[in-house]
Amino acid sequence: MCNRWGRPPGAGEDAMAGRDEATWRVGVLFSRSGVSGITETEHFLGTALAIEEINTAGGVLGRAIEPICYDPAGDTDAYRSYARRMLAEDGAEVVFGCSLSASRKSVLSTVERHNGLLWYPSIYEGFEYSENIIYTGATLNQNVFALADYLLQEHGKRIFLIGSDYIYPRESNRVMRDLVEAKGGMVVGELYAPLDGDDAAHGAMVDAIRHAAPDAVFSTVVGRGAERLYRAYAQSGIDRARCPIASLTMAEGQIRAIGPDLCRGHVLAASYLGALAGEENARFVAAFQTRFGAERPTSMWSETAYAQVHLFARALAEVGTLDAARLGAAALRQRLAAPEGDLAFDGETRHIWLTPGIGVARADGQFDVVWRARRPVRPDPYLAWSRFEANSLDEGMAA
Repeated sequence: MCNRWGRPPGAGEDAMAGRDEATWRVGVLFSRSGVSGITETEHFLGTALAIEEINTAGGVLGRAIEPICYDPAGDTDAYRSYARRMLAEDGAEVVFGCSLSASRKSVLSTVERHNGLLWYPSIYEGFEYSENIIYTGATLNQNVFALADYLLQEHGKRIFLIGSDYIYPRESNRVMRDLVEAKGGMVVGELYAPLDGDDAAHGAMVDAIRHAAPDAVFSTVVGRGAERLYRAYAQSGIDRARCPIASLTMAEGQIRAIGPDLCRGHVLAASYLGALAGEENARFVAAFQTRFGAERPTSMWSETAYAQVHLFARALAEVGTLDAARLGAAALRQRLAAPEGDLAFDGETRHIWLTPGIGVARADGQFDVVWRARRPVRPDPYLAWSRFEANSLDEGMAA
């Protein structure tokens, strides 16, 4: 556990000892090690920066936000155990945390049982609703829809699907398949590797891609597996300009870890890219790099986590309580001029309006923004009103 970022995970003292009633105690539950350590560390740092900014400005209603932090190290059972400890023993009623859908689903019943409020900053597959969760990441209609159009128009009709073997990749690939086929394209292969798969497992994916000769690859391989995949792809000699890997997750931080030159030409669909223009993003990038180092880029992972803490603080200032029902209702009324653009909630779904974008990776590790929607897109986590045959790119313009 860490308190105000000061103690390392696993510190053994009783978290309730010396509890400061003049602070707002919140849980922070991201893996800074393990299979998703890179992306969840970015979630963690975005959360930390926002809390520090709020506290430096005087806190919320004169009280500082006090973070109680654990590192589940990518272990699903540890997420559940730490969530219970935060809510039942540590005195937290709000948790910022989880990234993979497996970890979110592992803590859901615990958060509901203890009537806590989980702020979840990750893109995910949708088809979920809980009065105890605020969803601030993109749903599939806010990233996959535009990406399908981009790949079919810019690269060709033959698409190969790959993913890590758990719910988010399988559901995302199911929707991508439906989109590709509805628009006259063809899925020429679909493969999965274990979430902790080794170099051989991901090398076999690349061999299958080379044999199928698609026009583009849609990848939902995540975590360390994605790093293995992109390295193997670069070594394969496949022309990335002709046949890129397109994903919803391979952002600036992981590109830095893999090596930017090995990722040049690959595609990312996301509502935030570090290269976005605008004063809010310039301020965020400067603050992030001043705090954590000029070599560490911002990304969709850090920015979403950062923005949701500021949305939380606005809601808390309005109601003055961490009670899940009252705070959750207030959260859905908030708006924020975030680094990625204007944010507002859809009260029916508890998800957020976002502005989709598409970037192509450069040799310096940033993205050229090649398309962005003209306006925020309403979340459709159940795909109840999204039209699969429509062209999402018609609703945007090059940035």
